[in-house]
Amino acid sequence: MPRRVTRASALTLALALTLGADWPQFRGPVRDGHSADTGLLKAWPAGGPKLLWTYTDAGVGYSGPAVVGDVLFTCGGKGADEFVFALDLKASPPKELWAAKIGPLFTWQGNSWNAGPNVTPTVADGHVYALGGFGDLVCVDAKSGKEAWRVNLGKDLNGEVNPIGGGLERPTPLGWGNAAAPLVDGDQLVCVPGGKRGLFAGLDKATGKVRWRSAAVTDQAPYSSPVVATIDGVKQYVSATNKGLVGVGATGDVLWRYTRPKAFDDVVISTPVVHDGVVAVSVGFGEGIDAVKVTGSGGAFTATPLYASKEIQNRDGGLVRVGDKLCGHSERGGWVCAEFATGKVLWNEAKALGRGTISAADGRLYCVAEKGGVVVLLDPAADEWKEAGRFTLPQASKLRKPQGMVWTHPVIANGRLYLRDQDLLFCFDVKP
Repeated sequence: MPRRVTRASALTLALALTLGADWPQFRGPVRDGHSADTGLLKAWPAGGPKLLWTYTDAGVGYSGPAVVGDVLFTCGGKGADEFVFALDLKASPPKELWAAKIGPLFTWQGNSWNAGPNVTPTVADGHVYALGGFGDLVCVDAKSGKEAWRVNLGKDLNGEVNPIGGGLERPTPLGWGNAAAPLVDGDQLVCVPGGKRGLFAGLDKATGKVRWRSAAVTDQAPYSSPVVATIDGVKQYVSATNKGLVGVGATGDVLWRYTRPKAFDDVVISTPVVHDGVVAVSVGFGEGIDAVKVTGSGGAFTATPLYASKEIQNRDGGLVRVGDKLCGHSERGGWVCAEFATGKVLWNEAKALGRGTISAADGRLYCVAEKGGVVVLLDPAADEWKEAGRFTLPQASKLRKPQGMVWTHPVIANGRLYLRDQDLLFCFDVKP
């Protein structure tokens, strides 16, 4: 075989190995806001990366894409119902493979903020787990969309969503709709119904049957999604609540709890960031950030406060830890980069980009403004706001509620950047 062909084949294989990275759930493979992709563009050309396609029938809602191989899964509201559906990424633009009904469209008279599903589906072991705004949790086959089981977090599990800040309160508190993404761990599905029977529920992922509830933790569900972590050798599920932070064991037993001196008095949306036993959560609306150090000995755990500050007020766009830094948008000071271990702010940037969402991939931050559809590639290694490219989405959805904005988090999977604005789903090529 000629040497030039051999080299080309080797390069193709190398690219396939470096770029093969799925995004199977909210906030990526391990729910920390990071893509596993490498070999991506370190800087974008003028005007941004190449737009590969625009899909215009995703429906309403803030559900993000989950990408596994050549299939994209997401949820959207169409007409009077919510659906989870699959798109074939081998086609450009992609073609719908199947759609399965989740439940009725989440909305109510007078709601000017959101309609439809809030939650990115979770894909694992050939199944897709999708949660609707009214608490309908369905498991469907990833290839066919055939329903395997369903439960309703409110009706079947007596769930309650914290309604602080507005939203539906009767007959069961639902607030702005269920928003905590289901978490697959081994053979069980961990969800967050909230309420008097327990904040967490562990379901058999094959049947939907309840295995356990965290009966000693009866907080109402936040809009924040849980994460799984191993601290001092013990697996645990960690969640933020309006009261603070909590970690439970694999069968729902309480391992530790941090209760704030004053509960968060508005919606808790941002997902906790966990690393090396440190757990941090931030809330907007003037609240701030709290971080604790969780340690264990002989099966007993303690959560010791590390810092609490008003300097990082992350509302709904998420925070990402990159090395020893914590980055994201703060309602005080704009975009912020701080020391994760101490909360010390290293720099702020309030003018370059408005409030928005964030994800990370291959040493870069992908930031999307909630207004105007501006997207920025950021170098987190710099000691200041340092852009490596920016562009504006080519279209804006006409289906957003009057006070709704671009709140779906960016997704980077297999060399592509996926961005959603309600019915519009954009795909950009971000590999060299």
